[in-house]
Amino acid sequence: KEETLLQKRLIELSRTAYIRGIVTFSDFLNLNELNILHTTPKHQFQSQYVTYGGYGLSERQMVAFLPDALYAFSKKYPIRILEIRPLNRRFCDELTHRDYLGALMNLGIERCKLGDIMVDGNHALLFVREELADYVREHLTRIRHTSVIVSVSQDLPDDYEPKYEEIKGTVASIRLDTVLSLAFPLSRSKITDYIEGGKVFVNGKLVTSNGYRLKEGDIISVRKMGRIVYDGIMKETKKGRYLTAVRKYI
Repeated sequence: KEETLLQKRLIELSRTAYIRGIVTFSDFLNLNELNILHTTPKHQFQSQYVTYGGYGLSERQMVAFLPDALYAFSKKYPIRILEIRPLNRRFCDELTHRDYLGALMNLGIERCKLGDIMVDGNHALLFVREELADYVREHLTRIRHTSVIVSVSQDLPDDYEPKYEEIKGTVASIRLDTVLSLAFPLSRSKITDYIEGGKVFVNGKLVTSNGYRLKEGDIISVRKMGRIVYDGIMKETKKGRYLTAVRKYI
């Protein structure tokens, strides 16, 4: 039912953009919701769409539906980037993604109004709908036992890339399951459970086949595990295996 309602809402946004000749925006969509968008037959949308979440590799993204006259759309999304820092670094907790998200939800903010939260050491970048930016700045003053200050950050360049760890190793084939087992310290059976359980997305689309063949540059997201980018084959070994590399985002 929720999936059907989301699909209808997206179709209505597309219709509004077409009829009124304006750009319409969704809230931030998670991976499952983006998959619904991408798998909806294109003929059901009356206008073209693009997605964006504040930087090129964002996981949670807004959809912009574009009337024909604005198809060459510049990325003017209603997104603000906020930087969250401790007031006193000497007496701050080691905060996790869950800590930041929990504090924001406690302010009564719906998850769909929030994009990615990127934690880097003792500070974080938060992507939020612009109409909520001032509210967050004013009311987010404490996370767990740490007093924090929130300020507006500059927009990130299109080629911005979060911190990552490069992992290299040999695999028997360029299948989804073998590349994931290189990136994540899980057994092959556990990897299979994640894929068949609908927790793995490639370029925003749900993939449930272990044997899905990856292409260089594919972005793979595993729910509650993280994201990697498949960087392709470096060389073939004498034993017929493939030396490959992935970027695993921290």
